[in-house]
Amino acid sequence: MDNNALANDDTAAPDGSGPDGSLTWVYVLALVLAIAAIGGGVFVAISMKSWALLSAGVAGLIGVMIAWPVAAHLAAQRTAATSSIDKCLTPVMERFEQYAVMLDLISEQQLISDRAKAVAFREKDRDAIRRAIQEEIYRQDWEAALALCGDMETSFGYRQEAEVFRQEVFAKRQKSIQKNVSDAAATIDKHVKAEQWNMALREAERLMAQYPEDERVQNLPNEIEARRQAHKRQLFESWNDAVFRKDVDGSIEILKKLDVYVTPEEAQGLQESARGVIKEKIGNLRTQFSLAVQEHKWAEAVRIGDIIVHDFPNTQMAKEVRDKMDALRQRAGNGHANTGNKAEPAAV
Repeated sequence: MDNNALANDDTAAPDGSGPDGSLTWVYVLALVLAIAAIGGGVFVAISMKSWALLSAGVAGLIGVMIAWPVAAHLAAQRTAATSSIDKCLTPVMERFEQYAVMLDLISEQQLISDRAKAVAFREKDRDAIRRAIQEEIYRQDWEAALALCGDMETSFGYRQEAEVFRQEVFAKRQKSIQKNVSDAAATIDKHVKAEQWNMALREAERLMAQYPEDERVQNLPNEIEARRQAHKRQLFESWNDAVFRKDVDGSIEILKKLDVYVTPEEAQGLQESARGVIKEKIGNLRTQFSLAVQEHKWAEAVRIGDIIVHDFPNTQMAKEVRDKMDALRQRAGNGHANTGNKAEPAAV
């Protein structure tokens, strides 16, 4: 709506006339009536000696002369105020019109469908999902990367590109698995060589929980057990060879290692040969101990005596040696030689 029209509407009187134009006839009519009243009053006053009409006319004339300038001044002030208000409202109305245009534009944009928005931002969304896939690959979050490949295929329709990314995810995941499995296999091999079978199995179980679908990983416990059994067979072969060669010390060492591998049934089969080897070992130690005592090699006698007491604590020989160890240690500590005057420990 035109601002000037608004101003005209604001200054209009209820009868549709303005005080500075169309209402002037009211004051002219009042002035004519006042003059007429004065003329009639003069006539009446002269002829009838009555001053009422003359007074009324004079009062009316004075009222018109006072009210007319006041009304004109008020009308001028109202016109000036209206003009000032119009000047202030003009930029506000223009701003409102701009806002109306912007709201209309926003309303039209809101009417755009989600599909149209997807088309408009398609390239940016595709670049964003490409970066997201690369980030998930870098973090080795394979499931998240594959899920994003599926989104690229279903949401954007880039089936070929999604398949390329999917193959990249599979290849890098397989490479990562192979590296982790190789590192774990090296650790398992280290435990196996050290005959730490329980630690090797724990490492295999950890890897199995991490890669439950990898066939090679799931077969690790069987491989460890196979190597354990192979090592056990090798120990049996070494035992039989040492017994055949009458290598008593070698047989004893192998027998200690076999102790953690043999089953009760296998131990029954080893008893006879093991008993013979142990008996021969004890005999050798007895001879060595006796010779050391006879030759006054007290330090050597103490060393051999310690072996007898430690390795064969329940034998009669160990009991006899144990009774003589304090005297032997004293002589070994004092560096005694045979004086021929003191009693020496008897040979076992």
